[in-house]
Amino acid sequence: MTAVEDARGARSRWTRRQRVAGFVALTKPRIIELLLMTTVPTMMLAQRGLPPLWLLGATLVGGTLAAGSANALNCYIDRDIDMRMHRTGKRPLVTGVVTPPEALAFGLVLGALSVLWLGLVVNPLSALLAALAIGFYVVVYTLGLKRRTSQNIVWGGAAGCMPVLIGWSAVTDGLSWTPWVLFAVIFLWTPPHYWPLSIKYRADYAEVGVPMLPVVASPLTVGRQVVAYAWAMVAASLLLVPIAPTGPVYAAAAVLLGGWFLVEAHGLLRRARRVTSADEVGAMRLFHTSISYLTLLFLAIAVDAVVPLQPLFS
Repeated sequence: MTAVEDARGARSRWTRRQRVAGFVALTKPRIIELLLMTTVPTMMLAQRGLPPLWLLGATLVGGTLAAGSANALNCYIDRDIDMRMHRTGKRPLVTGVVTPPEALAFGLVLGALSVLWLGLVVNPLSALLAALAIGFYVVVYTLGLKRRTSQNIVWGGAAGCMPVLIGWSAVTDGLSWTPWVLFAVIFLWTPPHYWPLSIKYRADYAEVGVPMLPVVASPLTVGRQVVAYAWAMVAASLLLVPIAPTGPVYAAAAVLLGGWFLVEAHGLLRRARRVTSADEVGAMRLFHTSISYLTLLFLAIAVDAVVPLQPLFS
């Protein structure tokens, strides 16, 4: 069957609503939501208040298109293993609601639109950063690292840090130390966020030969690395206080939220020392904590940017 015939068959088997939902699902909206959640506070910090609404909206549109492109191309490349994993068994390329040629074209078009949009409406630097984010996630992580090394998510996670650089550059038309500190926070947050999820689905990853750290290492080893990254992440979050500089709202939030995250990370390590099976580690508790942590930390950045209080360091 040719690609054209396959596409016609897909259109005939599914309703228009199912097809639209399939294309939307290719972009992984929940991941995009988390990425955009870091963009807006970063722009507010750069502006020291609320940026112009047109700029905020334009940056979010461009960021959504860029993230959607990277995720759709990731689904296209990983469709062979997605078919064999329980966690990804309902993705559009597995169910057939979207065909591989359609997914490839969709991802490439979204990527081109994101770069063009940001370049014309925001600024060339933001467009360049978006293009680098797409290329890094697709080429370096998905094609280069994911199936080859247990450190895949560590270095691949750099693509998920790019929205803070894009958001900052959209406001300032440049980069400074502050967005790079935010980049470091998200970079160091990614392993203790994703490895707990990988513990839960380690059998899936093992089945398809993807060497996530929980597949090739014991729960104790994973727990120790989670704690190491957690401490480094909290240290980076506190570095923002003198670098940005930020005020007491963010400083208090960074200390309290960091303490909470460390308690949960050490809790995972304690459980890993006591159990013989990864199923007993209760890893998803830290996974959910990590999402709440990042959300609340960046909310504190947004509040700090608009609250008229003197920075702790000036």
